[in-house]
Amino acid sequence: MKEFDVIVIGSGPGGYTTAIRASQLGFKTAIIEKDRLGGICLNWGCIPTKALLKNAELMNGIKHLDEFGISVENVKFDFEKIIARSRGVADISEKGVRYLMKKNKIDVLEGAAYINKDGSISVKDTSGKELEKVKAKYTIIATGARTRSLGNLKFDEKRILSSTGAMILKDLPKKMTIVGSGAIGVEFAYFYNAFGTEVTIVEMLPNIMPIEDKDISDVVAREFKKRGIKLLTGTKTESVEVKGDKVFTNVSGKSNEVLESDVVLIAIGVVGNVENIGLGEIGIAVDKGSIKVDKDYKTSVEGFYAIGDVIGPPWLAHVASSEGINCIEKIKGMHTPDIDYNTIPGCTYCQPQVASVGLTEKKALEEGYEINVGKFPFSASGKSRALGETVGMIKVIFDKKYDELIGAHIVGVEATELIMEFVLAKSLEATHEQILKTVHAHPTLSEANMEAVGVAYNEAINI
Repeated sequence: MKEFDVIVIGSGPGGYTTAIRASQLGFKTAIIEKDRLGGICLNWGCIPTKALLKNAELMNGIKHLDEFGISVENVKFDFEKIIARSRGVADISEKGVRYLMKKNKIDVLEGAAYINKDGSISVKDTSGKELEKVKAKYTIIATGARTRSLGNLKFDEKRILSSTGAMILKDLPKKMTIVGSGAIGVEFAYFYNAFGTEVTIVEMLPNIMPIEDKDISDVVAREFKKRGIKLLTGTKTESVEVKGDKVFTNVSGKSNEVLESDVVLIAIGVVGNVENIGLGEIGIAVDKGSIKVDKDYKTSVEGFYAIGDVIGPPWLAHVASSEGINCIEKIKGMHTPDIDYNTIPGCTYCQPQVASVGLTEKKALEEGYEINVGKFPFSASGKSRALGETVGMIKVIFDKKYDELIGAHIVGVEATELIMEFVLAKSLEATHEQILKTVHAHPTLSEANMEAVGVAYNEAINI
């Protein structure tokens, strides 16, 4: 039986990052993966979806070329090639992770991991046959999460889709119903709408993108409606039934109707992959589909740790990577501060893009803060006008008592890049003056960050 200092189960952004950092710190390291290196994110999530969204962005951009004095005729697209490009991007990413494993001298064990009563780990093939058995002083579980199903509804990835199925459809559907309007739901709505699919989003809560600040989600809702995406908010999905080559979604609430479509995408969140890996065998505690851990990512069993989506929200790739590094550095005995989960950026890559950090205005008021709020529209930004990208705004929220940034929300052009200034500012407990008095280059989109802060204190120049 091979023995290692560290074994990581799962090779997604949390797992492979943990393994690399472990190797850097001098641990003899192995990683176990039952499918493709890079996990869901690199192969079926974060990376290939962004490739698809780039196609949608180009397609929508073509529709507005006349505004730039450019005209084109007979624009066509090859949907099969669009999907193939996305898969190609995923393949390159997987090869990149494989190279990193080799570079960092990490043993890659291919197969499904199962934790035995004695703490050893069996690596099994798809039939359940044990290929080898290994053991480590420290085992880090990073098995990630999968799409949450709707009741007993089964994903066939032909008519009833998870995000994985939505990425590899062979033919462009004429009609699509999307249940759920979080990041996955709105990103796929934007993508398919760009190529002509008639899209309907069903959301049980009053607003789409319900975890975002309402001012921000309202902008996305308005732009989606302009593009012809139908939004049914305050509406519950009662049932989904496949009949022949059509799917019928029965909804109730604000809207009571049966939606007919070619496919239905279920995008109501994720659930941790805690089954069939031997957690009960060894006694690792699980609660509501997530492994229970302490602030150092220790499970209830000595020597076993867990990080990433499998320990619950926030279900974000960059959180998993940070948790993995934090976990292994603490195992090494390094002085590593706990992750501040109040400074985690959230990003959604539809157009207009959405990015945020910290409290929404509603949440800040609910928590008893007295606040200063600043909003700066991209329509007032010279760089935005030059780009022809004037939809959206930057919204900042400051605590009056300490003049500290407690929330920032962006909807519009390059929001997912612009948010990092505010993430850093919040991490450093920056005041409005420190942001406002930092000289921002002109003309840039990031000037709008500064201007939004100025609005909050009646010091804005360009609005």
